[in-house]
Amino acid sequence: IGRILDVIPHRYPFLLVDRIIEVEGTNRIVGIKNVTINEPFFPGHFPHYPVMPGVLIVEALAQASAIVAYRADPAAMGGRKLFLFAGIDDARFKRQVVPGDTLVLESTFLKGMRDIAKYAVRATVDGQIACEATLLSALRPAPGTD
Repeated sequence: IGRILDVIPHRYPFLLVDRIIEVEGTNRIVGIKNVTINEPFFPGHFPHYPVMPGVLIVEALAQASAIVAYRADPAAMGGRKLFLFAGIDDARFKRQVVPGDTLVLESTFLKGMRDIAKYAVRATVDGQIACEATLLSALRPAPGTD
C-alpha cells in the first residue's frame, strides 16, 4: 500500500485500490479492492442491503488505470499531475459487489496521445464480471505545480 500511496494522490476514504498483484510494464495492471462492511458508503447504500455503488467500482478501475498512467509518466507521480476522467464508454454492471467480496481490478492500456489515454477495464469477483467499461483519461498538471 505504501508504494500505491507514492504513485497516486488518492487517500482515505477515497483510495479504492488495496494491492497490486500484477503489472505488465505500462500496458496492464491487476489490483485488488477488499470490500468490507466498514466502507463509509455502506450505511447509506443501502442500510438493510449493502451494495457497493457502481460509480465507485468505476472509480476503483480508474485508480488502477491511473497507476498505469503514472508508471508511463514518472514525472507525474505523487500528485504532480492528476489523472482525470475524460469519458466512460460502454459501462455495464453484471454482478452486485457486497461486503466480503474481493474486487479484482484489471486495466489494459489501449491507446494514447500526449496526456490522453484509453483503457479497457474490468472488475470481477470470484471470476464473475461485476463491471466492464472503456475509460478515457487526461493527465493534467495539479494546481500549484506548473
